[in-house]
Amino acid sequence: MTSFPAPPPLSRLTALPTATYRLQLQPDFPFAAAERAVPHLAGLGVSHLHLSPVLEAVPGSAHGYDVTDHRSVRAELGGEEGLRALAATARAHGLGLVVDLVPNHMAASPVHNHALRAVLRDGPDSPYARWFDVDWAAGDGRLLLPVLPARLPEVRDRFRVSGGVLRLDGQEFPLRPGTEGLPLDELLDTQWYRLGWWRLARTELNYRRFFTVSDLIGVRVEEPGVFEATHAKILELVADGVVEGLRIDHPDGLADPQGYLEDLAGATGGRCWTVVEKILTGTEELPEAWPVAGTTGYDALRRLDGVFTDPVGADTLAEVYRGFVGKAADRGGRWEATERRAAYEVAGHDLAAETAALTRIAERICAADPALRDHAPWALRTAIRELLVRVPVYRTYRTGGEEVITPEAARGAKAAFAVEEEATAVDLVRDLALGLRGDGTEHRAFRARFAQTSSALRAKSVEDTAFYRYTPLLSANEVGGDAGRPAVPVEEFHAYCLRIARDWPATGTVLSTHDTKRSADVRAAIAVLAQCPEVWAELLGEVAGVPAPDQHLAWTAWQTAFGLGTPDADRLVPALLKSVREAGLRTSWTEPDEEYERAVAEFTAAGPGRIPLRAASEAAFALEPHIRAHALGALLAQLTMPGVPELYQNTEREYRALVDPDNRAPFAVGPDDDRTALVRAALRLRRERPEAFGPGGAYVPLAAEGPAAGHCLAFARGGEVVTAVTRLPLRLVEAGGWQDTELVLPEGRWADALGGVREFTGGPATELKLAELFEERPVALLARIADEAG
Repeated sequence: MTSFPAPPPLSRLTALPTATYRLQLQPDFPFAAAERAVPHLAGLGVSHLHLSPVLEAVPGSAHGYDVTDHRSVRAELGGEEGLRALAATARAHGLGLVVDLVPNHMAASPVHNHALRAVLRDGPDSPYARWFDVDWAAGDGRLLLPVLPARLPEVRDRFRVSGGVLRLDGQEFPLRPGTEGLPLDELLDTQWYRLGWWRLARTELNYRRFFTVSDLIGVRVEEPGVFEATHAKILELVADGVVEGLRIDHPDGLADPQGYLEDLAGATGGRCWTVVEKILTGTEELPEAWPVAGTTGYDALRRLDGVFTDPVGADTLAEVYRGFVGKAADRGGRWEATERRAAYEVAGHDLAAETAALTRIAERICAADPALRDHAPWALRTAIRELLVRVPVYRTYRTGGEEVITPEAARGAKAAFAVEEEATAVDLVRDLALGLRGDGTEHRAFRARFAQTSSALRAKSVEDTAFYRYTPLLSANEVGGDAGRPAVPVEEFHAYCLRIARDWPATGTVLSTHDTKRSADVRAAIAVLAQCPEVWAELLGEVAGVPAPDQHLAWTAWQTAFGLGTPDADRLVPALLKSVREAGLRTSWTEPDEEYERAVAEFTAAGPGRIPLRAASEAAFALEPHIRAHALGALLAQLTMPGVPELYQNTEREYRALVDPDNRAPFAVGPDDDRTALVRAALRLRRERPEAFGPGGAYVPLAAEGPAAGHCLAFARGGEVVTAVTRLPLRLVEAGGWQDTELVLPEGRWADALGGVREFTGGPATELKLAELFEERPVALLARIADEAG
């Protein structure tokens, strides 16, 4: 890796955000549009604007993660001049810029990616060849481009050659020098690349890609020259003060995330607030050696969603789900079985090319070592697959891998072998994956590629497959979530916040992002169903007259519509079609069942897209106040818990959005509502009392006492601010309300920061009735009143 100075400690960051606001840039919402929004966003109280990727991308891209050229700011957004103008306007309003950085991959487009184009023209001798993970020894020694719409003979007559370029239906490929005049068949055979049918990507691909997206080719930023070339423009913008923070997209795809982050911290002088899109599973923690402020916040999202979810009702809802879905339930409607089956399918099908690449590396290692030559390729391939599906987190890192790929995991992997001697391949693969055997080039390559494949497998099998197959409570099926354990106890939430306040006080926190499958408001509505599974069962009975292609779809579609709140076929149909394709049970992206998909669209339009489910009965309509209480409670907790809160565009007010592209519509200023006032009040306190919320600001759990104590989540920040919110409000009403439940505030006088003239007194002798505290709204934000002498 590149050698840079050691980064300074977090306390020396020059622009530590107090809160960020995410804007999705696209041709329909360029820098100039963001510039016009600055006054409104500054008025909310955020300190920084968080921009989606700003470097050159595929023309028309609505997201920007398909980078084509790291040397320039995207022209479609207004170019570097537009970005610098936005930064100047933001700075004039007291705001800085945070930008999304994509180090792991680029668009695999020869037309737009100059580095890839050079490799295709000049082959492994190109100076750009080291940019990409290409296994030139695989297949016929050429880079496979799976871009043909059909097999080669079917499209052969559509090729055209001119000006050193091979053209096909709008695609362009550079020709190897001196080959332009050859007959077509000979010309195709003599290139450094092989044009193949798009379906070959699944099994024959010989370059690293982003997950299973062959249009995105992996970049080797672990190479010093590659790091410098792909980061020069961003580092220039950081040095000029245009950019003050970085969000690192998908660090798990990198060969050495820690090494990359050390290089980045050194190159920025460590004075750039940096967070990583790292998905932490279960109790997994961010590696403490990483020189970053923390994560982008999915670990916080899981705790925020979970602490407002009823555990008993969620279990009951799962039973109702299994009874309703019946034979359509994958693996009997059991999460662990669904998750494991999905992992096997993805490892053996979607990521077949990646497991094959690992097998080739392992074969080369065995061929070079006489003691290992008797390991058969099939045994290596089986061991790789069996260990990959047993990695319980996204990937291993430099240290701690033994705790991830445990001896127990190895024993489980060996069960796939009928002969004990052949099962020794598992021990070899485990040692290679953990870096315990050999330190040669191939050994290091295997360890890195195993970790990279593991992260892709986890993302595709859990986020993009199992979450669509197991759907008792859709609000739990979010990135970083645990569909088998959707609820988080209050004590666990407090323990998480205490640890974050101590170890990662400037980490990010989120409720909605461009990647959440459902916005926070949609999830809040769905989560309330865990408090009333019987109401949900009754609602499903009321709409049973609208026949669905299968019961699993019916459950998923109606619950999605309930979360959205208003029937909208134009939005629900694409979301449900994506759901069934990702699930892969009856149709898929690559093997679509057109008849089934037509039935899905017709059912959705006739039922969930037409019937206002939340107003279908008195019982359903009665849930609205509880949905509001959940949404406000989660929002206030996020804005005041440890970390740097991020507001996704438009979420300063009620925001109901489904999976992308629905959640990536351009930003638009809308009317204020009750949560807008809450956002402004919370962010004003963060800005006015930074010592309470920043590094060093204490987090103190506050426990209520009385019959409804479990329905209050409360904490104090830095002795200056108190947050108290209502949990499980429907259960609270059923239990008789707050009754005599009380909360003891910290010493001092406290003012209602959400409006009004109410004051409260704290201290052990002054217990506050929660019925009084929550008299006006289901949440409370209190600010300490300074002593007159102060």
